[in-house]
Amino acid sequence: MKRFVLASLLLLTVSSVFAQQPYYDDVDLTLTGQDLYFELQAKISDASGSFTYGDVRDTMKITDKDPAVSANVLLVYGYDDTGSCTTDRSRDKDDFGGTSCEYNREHVFARSNASPDMGSVSNATTGIGADPHNLRPSDQQMNNNKGNKKFADGSGNAGDVGSGNWYPGDEWKGDVARMMMYMYTRYGDRCLPSLNGVGAVQGSTDMLQVYLQWNVDDPVSDLEEQRNPYLELNYGNRNPFIDNPVLATIIWGGPIAEDTWNILAVSEVASENISIYPVPAQEILWVQSTTTFQPSEFALYDINARKVLGQTLNVSEGIDVSSLEAGIYFLALTSSEERVIKKVVID
Repeated sequence: MKRFVLASLLLLTVSSVFAQQPYYDDVDLTLTGQDLYFELQAKISDASGSFTYGDVRDTMKITDKDPAVSANVLLVYGYDDTGSCTTDRSRDKDDFGGTSCEYNREHVFARSNASPDMGSVSNATTGIGADPHNLRPSDQQMNNNKGNKKFADGSGNAGDVGSGNWYPGDEWKGDVARMMMYMYTRYGDRCLPSLNGVGAVQGSTDMLQVYLQWNVDDPVSDLEEQRNPYLELNYGNRNPFIDNPVLATIIWGGPIAEDTWNILAVSEVASENISIYPVPAQEILWVQSTTTFQPSEFALYDINARKVLGQTLNVSEGIDVSSLEAGIYFLALTSSEERVIKKVVID
């Protein structure tokens, strides 16, 4: 009988987690794919039920404070402080309202696009319509211009793109992607990514490829980083994809996002000194063992446990992974007596 060095194929072999927020101490970060999605869903669903839409007006002055000008807030989709106030990026935090050159509360996942929709809002509204992770200050006219248009890929500044869709702008697309990931994780099918965005989905998941790409192309900003600590204290949860963008990669696959906790670092199996390189791999994956364990066969599985490659292992030729999409995979190395599971990253 073969001896399994690791107990389960889909138990993630990880290194020590660095700089992980204590908020996630009770979250099993060895999970992958849908299992991790449900684990995070259970975690972030534990939030205040009394937080109101009215509370957001004051909360935004703190969560969305302009890091460069403390008296201002940053306006989502904004990009130019020298032209029309509609395109303002930064504005005095007290200029709140519904008239020209004032800002209001933008539901980034449009209320009417949810299924069922979020309904109308008043200052007393609680629940999904008042979730501060989905609300950002926006110039009132820019907010009207965006309306309930779905997000689509583009370039440059925010505005209409394609057939009645909306590009959030180069500066904001990562923010938007991580907000959409949060909304889908928090509220499930009520906030499917395709309800508020257009484009192909990633593999067999429901996540839009464009959001996964934006999550990579536009890294977490200082503005995003200042939101989670305050909202954890005053609302009760955090946006996990701001804390570590690579969680999206682990759940849905696609291009490899920034890993702020180093959880993708390939670790060594204690009982077998096996090296898998390079990290990440691009064309050829090499396997080297300096112990008595000499694998003769391999199988490569994606994060959904689907076998994508597998055959006799020739260590002098390596494993050709050039045909595979970027993402996280699990490599099972087998000899006549043992099996070792290693996590690999393909770029």
